[in-house]
Order: sequence, then structure tokens, then C-alpha cells
Amino acid sequence: MHCSNCGVCCTETEMLLSKKDIKRLEKKGFSQNQFVNYDKQGYAQLKNREGYCVFYDLKNRQCSVYMDRPSGCRVYPVILHEGKGIILDNICQSRKSITQSEKNLKGKHVIKLLEVIDSEALERCT
Repeated sequence: MHCSNCGVCCTETEMLLSKKDIKRLEKKGFSQNQFVNYDKQGYAQLKNREGYCVFYDLKNRQCSVYMDRPSGCRVYPVILHEGKGIILDNICQSRKSITQSEKNLKGKHVIKLLEVIDSEALERCT
């Protein structure tokens, strides 16, 4: 995929985080209270600041933690749509640069990632 760095996917993000994502960002010196919101169901989600992901550098139009970005960001724009299954997110301007094989591979990662995230959220609530 070729990202255009438009920032649309980083606008008002609802990106879920796994424990591995959180630990990876903590190792880079960030504390959870800087970048994580926990909802009532136990899901960890990236925070937004001024309408963008807390890690999006609006001036330079790029992710400030790109090499350590969350797993969901790594597989984007491949997402799971509740009614349609694995799809390419329509808001992504670069979605047409994704090959079918890349979509299939990333789709498998999306399913596994969501299973982990669901399990971790359940653990937090019990």
C-alpha cells in the first residue's frame, strides 16, 4: 500500500489497542494516560487531541510513532465491517493501492487482532 499521508484515518480515530500495542508505546517513553482511553466494556482506545490521534503530527502530516504504531494502524485500511466482513475502509484515499492478496493477508491479521482485543477487554471487566 502507498499511504498519501492525508490524515483522514487519524481524524477522530476510534483505534482499539492491544496490550502489546500499549507496552510497545510505553517502552518508547509514553505513559498510558497520554494515549489510552478505557471504555466501560474494558476496551483500550487511542486518545484524540484536537480532532486527531494523539500521535498524529498535523504540521508534518505523519504519525510521530510510525515505527511503533498500533497493530490496527499497521493493517489499515483493511477493517472488519459488522455486516460485510473484511473490507477496505472507504474513507482511505489510498485504498485502491491495496492488492487482493494484501487485503486477504491483512484481513487475517484483523480477525486475530480483534479476537485478542476482545479477550483483553473481557479480562479487564472481570
